[in-house]
Amino acid sequence: MFKQNIGNIERILRVLVGAALILGYFLSDGAYSWLYLLGIIPLATGVIGYCPPYAWLGINTCKRS
Repeated sequence: MFKQNIGNIERILRVLVGAALILGYFLSDGAYSWLYLLGIIPLATGVIGYCPPYAWLGINTCKRS
């Protein structure tokens, strides 16, 4: 569907950061806790391996063979 443009190390980091932010949503009870749901974005891009802003800017962090 989409050509992968995120390398493996960056994908792992995105998934970890996204999961940590989503976990923060469930562990916090402040008025701005909904902001933790923004963790869905790095989590999704890490799982899929495609980042639309990277594509628009011509950035590709995948290893070249």
